[in-house]
Amino acid sequence: MPPVVAVVGPTASGKSELGVSLALALRTPGNGLGCPGEVVNADSMQLYRGASLGTAKLTEVEQRGVPHHLLDVWHVTETANVAAYQRLARQVLDELRRKGRTPIVVGGSGLYVRACLDQLDFPTTDPAIRQRLEAELAASGPAPLHARLAQFDPAAATAILPANGRRIVRALEVIEITGQPFTARLPSHQYVYPAVQIGLQIPRADLDERITRRVDRMWAVGLVDEVRKLEAAGLRRGLTASRALGYAQLLRFLAGEWTEEQARAETIRATKRFARRQESWFRRDPRVHWLAYDRPDLLQEALAVVSEHHATLGAVSAQP
Repeated sequence: MPPVVAVVGPTASGKSELGVSLALALRTPGNGLGCPGEVVNADSMQLYRGASLGTAKLTEVEQRGVPHHLLDVWHVTETANVAAYQRLARQVLDELRRKGRTPIVVGGSGLYVRACLDQLDFPTTDPAIRQRLEAELAASGPAPLHARLAQFDPAAATAILPANGRRIVRALEVIEITGQPFTARLPSHQYVYPAVQIGLQIPRADLDERITRRVDRMWAVGLVDEVRKLEAAGLRRGLTASRALGYAQLLRFLAGEWTEEQARAETIRATKRFARRQESWFRRDPRVHWLAYDRPDLLQEALAVVSEHHATLGAVSAQP
């Protein structure tokens, strides 16, 4: 069966476009595998129905006929759940490989990518513990909870930003349920499937410019109206979707807290900060093959990485 190919890297680096190009190129015998590719979304915010412009979902035209899986799965009021995502993704990956298709996992949500590829088991959630911690977060903010996390699991406190209340709550919940540090539950670098990861490397100045252009384009094509529609559908009640880049800022504009220009400028700043965290996450994985985002032979080089990896796996499996 074909391996799983993942295209990773920071937002606005060109992952979606490369994923589609790889899927199309893999249909040709001699191009890596000769197995048609299909894209599997690993962007946590593209899972939300109606959240399209602000998450840079490819349009039907941009998808160029390549099947895309796990887009528009959740309502905006649902809380993101990586364990639920993992179950959905593994079903899709297993089915595609069984049919002789090459799954191409595309996304910048690091934990979601690893939930697809790696040996990673998620502890169950406890609604009572979660509700208590969420109430503390709402009453006191993330700082006291982050200080508590630093006592129980210094490594987790270092890895999780002090302002990221949702992840702090989850880490404390896991510690309370399992009696183990949250970091003990993080995945090792062990694939569940034969897999190869291609990372898009982009200079910071280029990335910042692309992010600014992307946000300006989102505004120009109607992001404000999209957020208004999602607000009417309950976006403010969604603990995850309401905090998405662009959506959180525009909700503050619609509430009269910011001007529209403040919301746009803060979306750009926040997206740049987020892109740096994405780079740091993927750089910690030694298995990623990094390629310059703007090299003229990017597709050919990506295909060569996939083909070489597949050939190596075949040689190993053929050994007695």
